[in-house]
Amino acid sequence: MKHSVDVHVGKRIRHRRWMIGMTQQQLADKVGIKFQQIQKYETGMNRVSASRLWDIARAVDVPVSFFFEGLSDAEVPGVVEGDIFADKEALQLVRAYYAMPEAQRRQIFELARVLSDAA
Repeated sequence: MKHSVDVHVGKRIRHRRWMIGMTQQQLADKVGIKFQQIQKYETGMNRVSASRLWDIARAVDVPVSFFFEGLSDAEVPGVVEGDIFADKEALQLVRAYYAMPEAQRRQIFELARVLSDAA
């Protein structure tokens, strides 16, 4: 049975991997494991050991604490209200936005702001 903390950590691994545009295979290669194991971590089917989480954090360039953000003792993690990173399309949009030159990003930001104000 999946533990809610394992599911939360797995989602955070997947979100970070998507944010930086890394495939499961690329992450697995950096960590020295098979991509199937990354799949199991991301779904919460397998628990991530402390040393493996350390390796994953280094591979995706975040502190280990990143994987526990949004987790509290009082709540069971699931979809956190307002968590835009729960949506793959939102992650792709953010990744595309940051891939643009800064001048274009500013223009896109202003356009989005104007359109959201009009909505």
